[in-house]
Amino acid sequence: MFENFRVFETELAGKKITFETGKWCALSNGSCVVRYGETTVMVNVTASQKPREGIDFFPLSVDFEEKLYAVGKIPGSFMKREGRPTTKAILSSRVVDRPIRPLFPKDMRNDVAVVMTVLSVDPDCSPEVAGMLGTSFALSISDIPWNGPIAGVQTGLVDGEIILCPNEEQRAKSDLQLTVAGTMEKVVMIEAGANQVKEDVMLEAIRRSHEEIKKMAAFIQGVQNEIGKEKFTFESQKLDPEMFEAVKSFAIDKIKYALDTDDKVEREARLAPIVEEIHSQFDEQYPEQEAKLDECIYQLQKFVVRRWLLDEGKRVDGRGIDDIRPLAAEVAVVPRVHGSGLFTRGQTQVLTITTLGPVSDAQILDGIDGEESKRYMHQYNFPSYSVGETKPSRGPGRREIGHGALAERALEPVIPSVEEFPYAYRLVSEVLSSNGSTSQGSICASTLSLMDAGVPIKAPVAGISCGLITEGERWMTMVDIQGLEDFYGDMDFKVGGTHNGITAIQMDLKIDGLTMDIIAEAFEKTRKARLYILDEIMLKAIPASREDVSKYAPKMDSLTIPVDKIREVIGSGGKVIQKICAECDVKIDIEEDGKVFVSGVERENINRAVSVIRTIVDDPEVGAFYKGRVTKLMAFGAFVEIAPGKEGLVHISKLDTKRVEKVEDVVNVGDEVLVKVTEIDNQGRINLSRRDALIAMENKKND
Repeated sequence: MFENFRVFETELAGKKITFETGKWCALSNGSCVVRYGETTVMVNVTASQKPREGIDFFPLSVDFEEKLYAVGKIPGSFMKREGRPTTKAILSSRVVDRPIRPLFPKDMRNDVAVVMTVLSVDPDCSPEVAGMLGTSFALSISDIPWNGPIAGVQTGLVDGEIILCPNEEQRAKSDLQLTVAGTMEKVVMIEAGANQVKEDVMLEAIRRSHEEIKKMAAFIQGVQNEIGKEKFTFESQKLDPEMFEAVKSFAIDKIKYALDTDDKVEREARLAPIVEEIHSQFDEQYPEQEAKLDECIYQLQKFVVRRWLLDEGKRVDGRGIDDIRPLAAEVAVVPRVHGSGLFTRGQTQVLTITTLGPVSDAQILDGIDGEESKRYMHQYNFPSYSVGETKPSRGPGRREIGHGALAERALEPVIPSVEEFPYAYRLVSEVLSSNGSTSQGSICASTLSLMDAGVPIKAPVAGISCGLITEGERWMTMVDIQGLEDFYGDMDFKVGGTHNGITAIQMDLKIDGLTMDIIAEAFEKTRKARLYILDEIMLKAIPASREDVSKYAPKMDSLTIPVDKIREVIGSGGKVIQKICAECDVKIDIEEDGKVFVSGVERENINRAVSVIRTIVDDPEVGAFYKGRVTKLMAFGAFVEIAPGKEGLVHISKLDTKRVEKVEDVVNVGDEVLVKVTEIDNQGRINLSRRDALIAMENKKND
């Protein structure tokens, strides 16, 4: 029945991986099932028979579908089924999209869809890598025109050693989470999060990754040569050379004038009448081809920008190749929020707001990896007004989610541990205006905001991008690219990091790949720019994190108690912990490992709650002082509860510094009193003294 069923087996960094095709999903243009360890991912690629009309771009969609049955979970939603993609699924889709997109014909307008369905997950074998390899395999053997294959690999750094395809245990202690994709000749995608890794170490990790990638790409190429379908022909949308030359001769000087300014608004104002003039000149000559005329205008602008850079070393705004646009940094720009930072680079401006909360405010995750919650959250918003447009806000798209994740990844290595600073964080970056590299602006603004919020980050982080223009064997890089250099250039190489090293990388390409020489130069240029931004701009705005959090932020404290004491702190039906929260006006979160987090508005109340918890957990010490509540009066004294479930007797002779005739003359039920533990007898009964506590307070006052 399955006469076309084939299985191809190879290894990825020493781990067996197989590709099955010809058995499932017979109606796709290309299909395979990837088995990598016990991770199983089904990949299907399809293409429309006809081009989509009225568009000037290649319509590619890439989806990474996380199925919770892959890890034996039932979805936690009310519907009990998967809904919109998780953030991790969107990021995985982007990681696969970026290396395959530049290798499709630029003049093809047929819709292409890639769907990776995760069927099972082995924690030691990345489903993201399996999906990327499966996509390359399926596209290669399909009839869809594509200039692959590619391959990808994840790389770690454990105890200073570069590890290809690290397992779950190695990933947990790795200082590097690097994903590299490439062809047999070049690197086409880099995505990284790193714990301040030096540039030379990162470069070597990329080089080692590419060596493994070459082997896998060669394997997939061999399979394509053996069973690959003939690629279908498509209706090319290439420009009419005659039309382009006519527009170029008519308008090139006008376009040069329009582009030759550092002001985006002025540039667009200059371009508008030129576009109208071109249409007036050529609409009759080329009837019903307005879209192609618009493409000619776009390509003419691209031609001018690239010729300026390659032939004259000239940038649109007049900067030198390695010059950064004017910079500014401010903190505390918004009142009452817990922290705020404003970062401006030319016409790109980002405001980031920090909100601190108790650890229980961490985001609960429902995905296929082992991560169940996230204490540090970074979100990025790109409203239409930031580029002078009028589109309504409809929530974050994939680009916004990707940029937020990049900033989150850049800053996560410098966030203090929960033991050092027991808070959850939510950072929101609002792009106020955009003319290139807003994601890197959000990294800088977020560092400022965290420091303003009093978060003791391990080191400040800055971000900067590097661009690229290529022509045959010629190439040149430039630092801090603005919008036009991104649109008309070949690369946006984003690097975030500290004085000590890199914390995040994201590389977007429009060409077929980079050589190691280009990557090395991009690292060096972004390193120099990053240090300048940190030293000359950001640290002059705020040299160090504030010593304390905002008065509007919740105050926190934490302690660790024995696991077998958790039940005593919670009490039957939660009565004990509820009582502490009510009496001290605090919130208490207890984790399974015995970590206790106490939050509240007033520091004094937090200290009191911590003292009560310690009293419950630890046996009262003779000589120690406690603030307790009177629970019962007797003729011979008063019983005082110094902690839930722990009560002692204050004998009438120990109630005051003077003689007491009746207990009621000094205290009543419900009174809060300071007492000293004077004795714990062999039956565990606690004797207390208010008299000794009063004397101690008086002596302290006199001192």
